[in-house]
This record gives sequence, structure tokens and C-alpha cells, in this order.
Amino acid sequence: MYLNCHTYYSLRYGTFSELELLNLAQQNHVKRLVLTDINNTSAGLNFVRKAPEYGVTPLLGIDFRNGVQPCFLGIAKNNEGYLELNDFLSHHLHDELEIPARAPHFKNAFVIYPFEQVLLNELEDFESHEFVGFSIQDLRRLPFSRLIKLKNKLVVQQPVTFRNKADFNAHRLLRAIDNNVLLSKLSEEEEADEGEKMFPIQNLAAAFSEYLFILENTEKLLNQCSIHFDFSNGRKPQNLQSYSGSVDADEKLIEKLCYEGLPYRYKEVNSSIHTRLDKELSLIKKMGFVSYFLINWDIVTEARNRGFYYVGRGSGANSIVAYLLRITDVDPMELDLYFERFINLYRANPPDFDIDFSWRDRPAMTEYIFGRFEHVALLGTYVTFKERGVIRELGKVFGLPKQEIDFLITGRYDQNSLDSMSKLVLKYGNLLKDKPNYLSIHAGGILISEKPLHWFSATHLPPKGFPTTQYDMVIAEDVGLYKFDILGQRGLGKIKEALEIVAYNQPEKHKHIDIHDIQGFKKDEIINNLIKTAQCMGCFYVESPAMRMLLKKLEVDNYLGLVAASSIIRPGVARSGMMREYILRHRNKGRAEEKAHPVMLDIMPDTYGVMVYQEDVIKVAHHFAGLDLGEADVLRRGMSGKFRSREEFQKVKDKFISNCRKKGYSDNLIFEIWNQVASFAGYAFAKGHSASYAVESYQSLFLRAYYPLEYMVAVLNNGGGFYRSEFYIHDARMIGATIHAPCVNNSHAANCIYGTHIYLGMVYLRDLESRVMDRIMKERRSKGNFKSLEDFLDRVIISVEQLAILIRIDAFRFTGINKHKLLWKAHLMLSKNDRLEHPKLFPPRHQKFKIPKLYTTNQETAFDQLELLGFCLCSPFELLAEPPKNQNGQRDLQHYLNKHIDIYGYLVTVKNTNTHDGKRMHFATLVDQHGEVFDTVLFPPVAAKYHFRGKGIYRFYGKVVSEFAFLSIEVIKMQKQDYIPDPRYAEMKTSKKLLKPKAVKE
Repeated sequence: MYLNCHTYYSLRYGTFSELELLNLAQQNHVKRLVLTDINNTSAGLNFVRKAPEYGVTPLLGIDFRNGVQPCFLGIAKNNEGYLELNDFLSHHLHDELEIPARAPHFKNAFVIYPFEQVLLNELEDFESHEFVGFSIQDLRRLPFSRLIKLKNKLVVQQPVTFRNKADFNAHRLLRAIDNNVLLSKLSEEEEADEGEKMFPIQNLAAAFSEYLFILENTEKLLNQCSIHFDFSNGRKPQNLQSYSGSVDADEKLIEKLCYEGLPYRYKEVNSSIHTRLDKELSLIKKMGFVSYFLINWDIVTEARNRGFYYVGRGSGANSIVAYLLRITDVDPMELDLYFERFINLYRANPPDFDIDFSWRDRPAMTEYIFGRFEHVALLGTYVTFKERGVIRELGKVFGLPKQEIDFLITGRYDQNSLDSMSKLVLKYGNLLKDKPNYLSIHAGGILISEKPLHWFSATHLPPKGFPTTQYDMVIAEDVGLYKFDILGQRGLGKIKEALEIVAYNQPEKHKHIDIHDIQGFKKDEIINNLIKTAQCMGCFYVESPAMRMLLKKLEVDNYLGLVAASSIIRPGVARSGMMREYILRHRNKGRAEEKAHPVMLDIMPDTYGVMVYQEDVIKVAHHFAGLDLGEADVLRRGMSGKFRSREEFQKVKDKFISNCRKKGYSDNLIFEIWNQVASFAGYAFAKGHSASYAVESYQSLFLRAYYPLEYMVAVLNNGGGFYRSEFYIHDARMIGATIHAPCVNNSHAANCIYGTHIYLGMVYLRDLESRVMDRIMKERRSKGNFKSLEDFLDRVIISVEQLAILIRIDAFRFTGINKHKLLWKAHLMLSKNDRLEHPKLFPPRHQKFKIPKLYTTNQETAFDQLELLGFCLCSPFELLAEPPKNQNGQRDLQHYLNKHIDIYGYLVTVKNTNTHDGKRMHFATLVDQHGEVFDTVLFPPVAAKYHFRGKGIYRFYGKVVSEFAFLSIEVIKMQKQDYIPDPRYAEMKTSKKLLKPKAVKE
């Protein structure tokens, strides 16, 4: 009887989930109801999936509105009707069109106009599929309306938006947030009526007892509707069923491509390769995943044709078919990759293929996919109200001052000392927390479907300009839609650009580079030594302090070691304590036999009985706990965080424990192993995934080893990496580069290199406008270098403020004229308000001004660079008010082992973390006076006493310790060091001060 039910996917309007709606229906003995969210279908699939558990027959529709103004309800008679409704809504959402007052002629959907809208729009002559809806509140007006004559057209339309007063209050807050107004200023027209509730079915019937024909009409309408989606375990994938037009043709094509790929991938093809290939092809065909593989093959083939670099990773990297199709570059035979992680008969979903492209190439590949295939959409996701965000929003709604909102966000308050308004913010913040706020886009998921994607939901059109589903990845998989992950990654941009830079900076060497010679890279001693010594600045996935530390502790000097390290570093392994245990077993091979359970060691000998990869979860669940492969995969997916809260996961967890008890394991052992499994929680990598990362790491390490300066320029031009730009610049200097500040004759917008000279890009000049950069580049390309400041001003349209930035950074140093003198000239030649927006027809005659001799010190230059670039190009130690009291550096740590050291360091990065009991501690990486990196740790007592206060130089006193031969300093005390006062603003600036030994004279 309920044709108009809302969930919280009626965004910033509804107040509870689709499951809570079903629970409400069960409580009120409602057996059949229609979910009709406002201009949204996010909840539809899960509503249908879960309804049978509540004894409810689910139906789907849409509440079409303009803002909060109702237009009509559309209720699907069947799946074709749902497609019609979704087509209609999507068209209006994509083109930002108003919903019309009158519905189109739907062939397979009913339309219900609310009583108020019929009166307001004077609607008449209803078609056979059109009805007029009455709520309980509307009934008192029915006897006096002309509509009483249309007995066969009237139905019950009692909206359901709230369960209680708290829901109504939450609704009002959501409406205020949506309208960006104070709650006290919220118009009643923006709110739903408080009476929009669900009543027991007998109460609803009683309310309409005088109008039994309305009840009969409603029942008749409901009986004509049904909706079905297959959520069974044996469901078929809904992805594109055939790549080439028929399943038979697809199967022949994939076989042909695989056998063509054998000689490319393997010099010698032995029987084990053939056996593995035949096994995979047989299973891929049986599971109906052939088209899925061929679509991925199509995408990467197009990428290669366009010269785009890519990395294929994910669980699909466990497949020899993927390797032969060149979707991945990981040889599963070499790594003995676990086939069942990739695919098994119990698994309904195909393997994951994450295909990474350069962040510059990804948009083109996305566009290609949308043009190449018919039914395509980006995968949606929900952005929910989080604690800090909801406090900020509610603080504004309740009219709290910004300072009070910021104070509440810190969480550092005594609940009892808060005023009543602040308490309300926190109270209702808990009510709204984790509810959907708005629809967004999955990081890289694309759906390619056999059916139109509107079969499953409407789509909206975010700023990226591609249709996007109104449901997320988990629901998509539930119904058999499996995403293709097309991701953007800066690491590939670095590799591609580095090769382009080598092509112009060292053209004779570029022609000999094969960046895909991974087998050669793996055997290269120079590259492997970089890994062993952790000289990996700028290299994909191996440059962070934590990874650098791990590589040294594990003494990694080969590809397989790097594959393991890529997964061991993940938080899941680290948090369980197994990262340390792995290192201990790696360094002491006898420890594995002593500490590991025999079953664990037997199933994971390569990792010393320690779970490191996602497939280890399957191995342990299958071999240790006796779960079948299907159950083990449910566990693995639960560990990845996709549906950890679902009943399926809980059932498998219970069976894991009960099976282990039946095998006679002690509870201590069972829960120790379970905790290791549980610690993976979305963080562990599949081994093939780690192997794919290691391949890209080797490519970047090759460039770092043989073309370090070109590679560093590419790193900088692609947004850097783990560290700030200044540290990549510092590293380039340490490996032989001469670094130059931006120059109008040699610099571009991005960084560039000539031989060993790197010119910083103008993009680093924070306040320099992009249009000014464009004008400089264009003029230089067309007419050559600038000869003087006057020549520059004759050719480039620029304001005096923008010119001053270039002069202060010394971009005209080729003139040989002191920059103070150039600034005088600039101000004399350009008035402050003269922006020279129109080029001159004839170069003007410039007056010769007599300007006194001026000087610039190195220290002034450094402070100009700090202001304009964000960092200085000299050593920051040159700016200390007091020079260091010693010369200690990283090179001295071995000498001070287990002793105390006094050392200075320029802060690179700090990692803040908590101990198991919640106390704060810090790991800091710094650069010493000699440019070398060292690491410190501040344990909780020290971290509570001393704080890092931003960039700068710190003096440390602490003990040098060694853990697995990795040296660091356990800090006892520290102090930030002062820089000299900014000489540009020093009082009483005299010529004597300017004529110090370091002065640079014109």
C-alpha cells in the first residue's frame, strides 16, 4: 500500500537506509512497498536484494521533483519500466533540465500525480497508466474536490520519510545544510510534512475505510508490478557477453592471441607453461570471462598503439593469459603465483585488472573506452558525512562562530563545559554521521555492460563529463557487474617524460634504451645495489622513509625480494606484528622452523610461514581452516573491506573458528592466526599486484641509475612524489646537477635540463600568472632570446608587479645588471597601473636613467627565493643565526653506535603515529649539513615534550641505535634553530652591511 517511500539516498532529505525501511515495513506488517527516492536510484538494487529477508515484495520507482517541489511518481511495472524511468531521469540530470509537470507516456511504468500537484497544475484527462495520489492528510479535502468523480484513478500515496521525531529533526538539519541557511531561517516549504510516516497496514486501511475504491485501486496497481534482479551465487556476469560478436569467436580469438604471445614472453616454451595456459583458458571459458579478458586486451593494445605507457596489476596479474595478452608484465610462472587467487570455480566474479596509465594519458583512454563500447558508465560512490565535516556543517546551521566550530572539531573539550548549542551540534552530528551526503565517482572503475546501464540505475553527469552510476562497486558486483579499473598514476608519467628528456638531452643514448627490458633490469647489479642501499629517491613505491628502512633491514637486492617488500610494507602486515617477524625469519632462516606452525610454513614456505599476500588468506583459510575455495574467497573479499560487515563474512568467520577447533587447534593458536588474517583488512596486496608494482619500480630505478638527472627533472615535472619538490632538487644537486633559478631565456613553465644544468620552471614562482609565462614562451619561440630588460618590455605584455617577481628571482641575470637596479628601471619604465595590455607598434625610445650603485647579498637572494619559490637554492644551514656547533652527520652514525650524538638536520618529513595504547610518537627524516639523509624517532615521552614546528633546521641530542643494521637516532631532546633576520627588512640597512665578503657586486 505504500507507493512513495524515501531513504537517505533522497540526498539531504531522507533520513534512514533502505535496510531500515525494510525493517520498518516488517514491523508494520507491510508486505509490498515501492522505493521511490527523490531523483535517485542508489538504493534500488540493494533494496531488491535484501527485501526477501524481511518478507517484503520490493518494487521500484522514482519520486520526480524539481528541488523539493513534487512533480509525479514513476513506478516501474517491470524491469523494462524501470529502464524507462532511469532513461528519463538520467536525461534530465545530464542536461540539467527541469522535470515537466506532466509525465511522458511510459509504456511500462505507472505515473502518480500528488493531489496537490493536480490542483496546482490543473491536470485533467488522465491516461490509462496515470493516477492521482492521496495521503491520509489529503483525505479531508477529497469530498470537496472534482477528483472524487475519478474513482478508478485515485490511489493511496502516503509518503514515508520519517520514523519518529528524531528523523524529522535530522531532516530539517539536512535541508538547512542543503540550502546553506541557519536552521531558524529554513523555509517550511523546504521541509517535508512531519506526518510522512509509515503506519501499520491495518491503520492505513482504517484511514481510507470510507474510500474502499482507493484501497482497491492501489492493490490492483501493486499487483501489476514486479521487479527482478539475479543476486544468486550462480548468477551470470552482466558485463558485455561477447567482444567480437559471438562467444565462439571470442574463444578462438583469445586462444590465437595467447599462442601468438608465447614466443614474445618465453624464449623456451616448456610443458608446464602449456599446462598452465590450457588450465587457465579452460576455466576462463567455463566461467564466461573470455570477453572480460579481451576487453582489457583491447584497451592495452590501443594504449600501445598510441604510445601510452601502462601497468596492469591486481589479482589478474596472477594469470598467464593476462601475461601473454600483455595486459600485465608479471610472469606468473617465475613467481609461482597462486592461480586460485585469480580465479576459481567457486568465484562468480572475474579477476581484478587495475590498469594504470600516466595521469596525462588516462583521460584519453577513458574517452576511447566510452567511444569503443556501447553501454559504458563510470562507477559511482557515496561521499558520506564524516565527523569533522558534519560538525562544521551543523555548526554553521546552528549559527556558531567559526572559532567555536574549530574548537569542537579538535575534539579537545570537556562535554560538561559545553553550552547547549554546542551539545546539540554533537548530538545531531552523531545522527547524521556516515549518512550519504552526495554522489561522487569511484577512483577508476568503469562498467561495460551487455544491457543498457539504465537497466540497473539512473546515471548522473559529474564534472568529468561521463555518465556515472548511482550505486557503488559492492552493489555492482552483487548484481553481476564487474568494473574495469582505469587509473591515473604519476609514476608512469615520470617514466615516459624521463625518456622524452633523455631523447633531447642525450639523443645518442636514447635510441639504445628499452624500458620494457625488465628481465635485463632484474639482473643489473647497479640497479640492485640502488635497492640494497635504498638510494631510491623519486622511484615508484620505494622512495618513502618506511620503504627505505625496510629495504635496508631486509637487505633486498633482487626482484623477488622487492616483490615481498612491496607487500610487507602494507599496514595490514605491519599492524599484526608480522612485518618484524618476517624480517627476523628472513635474517635468521632457522627461526621459521622454530616459530612457525608447521601447516603455515608448509603452505607459505617462500614467506617463512608469514602471511604477506592476499592469496595467503585463501591458502590459510583453505589449508589451515578447511574452508572450501569459495568460502575462502568470501573471507579474502571481507578482508579487503568490501563487505566486512555483511552476514556472509560473519558466517565464514564462524566456520573458520569452528573448523579449526574440530582439527584440534588450541584457541590461542586459532585466534592468533585469525588476528593475523583480520589485520589484512583491505591493506594486503595480491602477490601479482606487488609484482606489478616491482616491475614499475625497476623501470624507474633503471632511469635513476643511468639517467639520474633527466629522471629527477621528470619527477619534478610530474608532481614529485612522497617528498616536497625542494628535496628532489636537492637530490639532483647531490648527484651532479647545477641548479639554476628561473630565467626568462632558459626556463620553461616546467623544469628543463641542458647537459647537467637544470633550470627550474617558472611554475614554481607562486604568484606569477600563467598567461605571463605563456607570453614569455611564445615570444621566445617566435623571435629568440631576450637581449635586455628593455628588449623584454618591448616584446612582452606585463604589469610592473609581475615583472618585479621575475626580477627578484634574478630571471634577468643574463644582463649582468644587479637586480635592485633592474627593479628601479622597471618602476621608472612602467607605471604601477600601466599593464601594457596592448603591444606597441614601434619600440619606444627608452630614457637613460642615472641610478646609484646597488648591491645584493647572497642572504637577500636566499630570502627572495624562500618567498617566491618556497625554498632557497643554497644550503639552509647558511641561514642559521648561529652556525652549527659541530659537523656531525649521517656519515658519523656508525661511529656513535650505542652512544649519544649531537646532530643538526633540515626537516624533510615527519610521520606521526600512535602506539598500541594510543600515545603519540614521531618518525622524522632529515638532511644533515653534508646533504645526506638520516632518521630519528621520538618515543611518546619525548614526543609529548618536544614538537616539530614546521620546516627548518633542528638540533637533536639522542642515542644512535641499530635495528637490523638500519641506523637511526632515538631522540632525547631537540630544539628548532633560528634563521638570521630577513636582511631585506633589517632596520638601519647601511652600505657597510651590504658590503660584507659575500656581497655580489654589479
